[in-house]
Amino acid sequence: MDQAKHPVSNLAGRYGHPLHPALVAVPIGTWVASLAFDLATRLVPGSPGLADGARWLIGLGVVGALAAALAGFLDLFAIPAGTPVYRTALAHMAINLAVTGAYAVNFALRAGDPPGPVPAGPLVLSAISLAGLAVAGYLGGELAYRYGVRVADETTQARGYHRADKENP
Repeated sequence: MDQAKHPVSNLAGRYGHPLHPALVAVPIGTWVASLAFDLATRLVPGSPGLADGARWLIGLGVVGALAAALAGFLDLFAIPAGTPVYRTALAHMAINLAVTGAYAVNFALRAGDPPGPVPAGPLVLSAISLAGLAVAGYLGGELAYRYGVRVADETTQARGYHRADKENP
């Protein structure tokens, strides 16, 4: 179990400071914002920049997801194969790769779209992809908070609760 708490490479972030969770904020934020922009194209008439903004947010999210995937892949190497945590990590990775692929397709589908409301197809694809991202995020939470992957061990954590002004009982 201790093996999954330590990075296999400094490229994944140092002990107690994994890089993967920090990098996932980019695709999550951009893809949520892109769906908000998509919906706004249908609710706010005369706002052609919103559809273009949504497309570029999707593209930025794909780039961010690929960076997060590289760091996550390094974390996967630290998990012992054949364990429940490893199976959870594989499911997390597979869903995230599928979501990233769907967003890459969505980005391509929007190329050359005329200004105006985002068509129903790309809008629905964004909503479904975001739902998949939520499932993958839940599994990522299981990895960190239930199984403690790349989380500092309890001895290290306890040091943060030691009060310098009192004797440690």
